[in-house]
Amino acid sequence: MEIFLSNQVLIFLLSETLLYLLALIAFAGTLQILGKWDFQATTPGQYLLEKRAFLIVTIIQLLLVLKILLLPYFAYTIDKLSLLIPGAMCAAGVISANIYGNPLLFLKIILLFAVGVWLIINHQDQQAIDYPYFKMKFRFYCFIFVLLTLEYFLDIAYFSHISTSDVVQCCSAIFGISGSNRIPFNLTIPLLLAIFYLLYLLTLLLSLQRNAPLLFVVSLMFLYIAYQSVVHFFGTYIYQLPTHKCPFCMLQKEYYYVGYLLWSTLFLGTFFGIANFVLKLLIHREAPRLYRLAILFNTFFVILCTAYVAYYYIQNGVLL
Repeated sequence: MEIFLSNQVLIFLLSETLLYLLALIAFAGTLQILGKWDFQATTPGQYLLEKRAFLIVTIIQLLLVLKILLLPYFAYTIDKLSLLIPGAMCAAGVISANIYGNPLLFLKIILLFAVGVWLIINHQDQQAIDYPYFKMKFRFYCFIFVLLTLEYFLDIAYFSHISTSDVVQCCSAIFGISGSNRIPFNLTIPLLLAIFYLLYLLTLLLSLQRNAPLLFVVSLMFLYIAYQSVVHFFGTYIYQLPTHKCPFCMLQKEYYYVGYLLWSTLFLGTFFGIANFVLKLLIHREAPRLYRLAILFNTFFVILCTAYVAYYYIQNGVLL
């Protein structure tokens, strides 16, 4: 229970509870709208339903935007908890403190992508005169609500099962030489970097060609390889230590919180890369602007990673 005395945990769980109550209200309104909506009707009941639908959409928009903003605060919260948990040096040990941590983090990332897709569909729907995606966006919100429900109960389970007496592994044990997080497929660092830059160039080419299906696949591959590249290579230049291979420590003040910028640009580049394919599946259209955003954020991510290596080499004349 000592965990619940942390200000960050209290603020986070209170925020999540308030947002879940909003989500529940919106879900109840969504079911009513889906059951009674008739855009062709001119009855007083339909008119009242349209006014209610506008309110529900506004609530959902506010809710989902706040959920996006709450994810960095979740990372900040678990990082601060490392001061209370024996053995933890950063969020890596805290997120692995029980069986709920890693599934919760994965679910939050999936939910982030789903939220982004809903916001795009809603924008496309509001730009049209006849609201062609009205029911689709409400059905998709029902799917998001299921994820929100699972996430909320995982939040409670995760924080309520963190012990302040049991020793957890530090990031050096989890991601270090003795850890199990080795380069996938037995790749060497040069080969990993070659794949990293090739996949980046491929995302650029496919974005320019507006090839949504292939870009979807390549963007997911780039996300995975980029994560491995940061952990095993680029991150060591952020820490300026070849044995420090942690994706969480870079979120700390000592590294100017660069991890928030680094991971945000990677997730945004991936999201905009996969979004058009998802939009085609759901509403049978795409948003060309998303291709440009994918190029922008992927390029910024690659430049930021490369800049740390170049800066270290200029300063020291050698590579790690």
